[in-house]
Amino acid sequence: MRIGVDARELCGHSTGVGRYLAGLLRQWSIDDRARRHEFVLYAPEAVPLNLDARRFATRVVAGSPGTWWEQVRMPAVAADDHLDVWFAPGYTAPLRLRVPTVVAIHDLSFAAHPEWFGVREGMRRRWLTRQSASRASAIITISEFSKRELMERLDVAEERIFVIPPGIGSRACATSRVPGPRVLFVGSVFNRRHVPDLIRAFAPVARAHSDASLDIVGDNRTYPRQDLRVTIAAEGLLAQVRWHEYVSDDQLRELYAHARAFAFLSEYEGLGLTPLEALAAGVPPLLLDTAVAREGCGDAALYVPLGDLPRTTRALELLLFDEVTRARILDAGSGVLERYNWSRAATKTLSVIERNALHHHRVV
Repeated sequence: MRIGVDARELCGHSTGVGRYLAGLLRQWSIDDRARRHEFVLYAPEAVPLNLDARRFATRVVAGSPGTWWEQVRMPAVAADDHLDVWFAPGYTAPLRLRVPTVVAIHDLSFAAHPEWFGVREGMRRRWLTRQSASRASAIITISEFSKRELMERLDVAEERIFVIPPGIGSRACATSRVPGPRVLFVGSVFNRRHVPDLIRAFAPVARAHSDASLDIVGDNRTYPRQDLRVTIAAEGLLAQVRWHEYVSDDQLRELYAHARAFAFLSEYEGLGLTPLEALAAGVPPLLLDTAVAREGCGDAALYVPLGDLPRTTRALELLLFDEVTRARILDAGSGVLERYNWSRAATKTLSVIERNALHHHRVV
């Protein structure tokens, strides 16, 4: 079977969808069952993964990897490649492909909260995702929360949705932790993640502990625009808060290895992967108290209400300085992390792809 894959998210500064796809591809590259198939990766440049080129051929499709590239340029190339099925790992798929499509839709923030997106960007995302979902043979998502969102907001039939949690790998380095109360946030900076509130809640900790620090890792994608530097300066934290818009994988592993607490005050996620990465690195997380956060981390986190800065400050202090709290959360983390396994995720995802390709060919 020839499986076409939209691999553009592997290029450039890879974020959530890119890491998701990379995890699947790496597992498929060593999985005996996947050896029966040939994967064709479509990207605007060479894919920076060390894969067997005979089984994972790359089609370089020139151009900026936006909607025109996805809907016009890429399908024109794929049409001549005799594909059996198409896997779209990031919300949308080419609408004119004449093969069955399996699309991964991780969340519906743009439908649930259109105010977080510019008018044109929000309309584009909502229309393309809805059209992709309606045409797809199957939809994969990463949590029961997102499954409910797909059913309620896009009217997708339950039997077409498959919940497959991704794997979570440890990003910790072998180096010992650097002494000091260090807090870490990792993720693109969206309004829904309330990074200014995190900075303000961290300020009392910083004033009480001169060696305390907060590292923020992620590019600024806020709408309406939030300037984190203004908040950092207003709180007098220029020496204790560091904002890294992008770091390498090695640098990120160092940050996880040196952190004592992880904070992710997001009110909307499909799952929330970086808090799980933190757990895998031995760093206890602080989350907003939402249904999907509870689904993802269970007892392996502290939870605070949206906008309650004093309670957020107190929770940060517990994670940084209270060894009993830290031990309780990290002990619970081992059971939570068992649910997130790349081998299982890759096997189940491949099964959905195979089943829908075979069903299509029987019908035809």
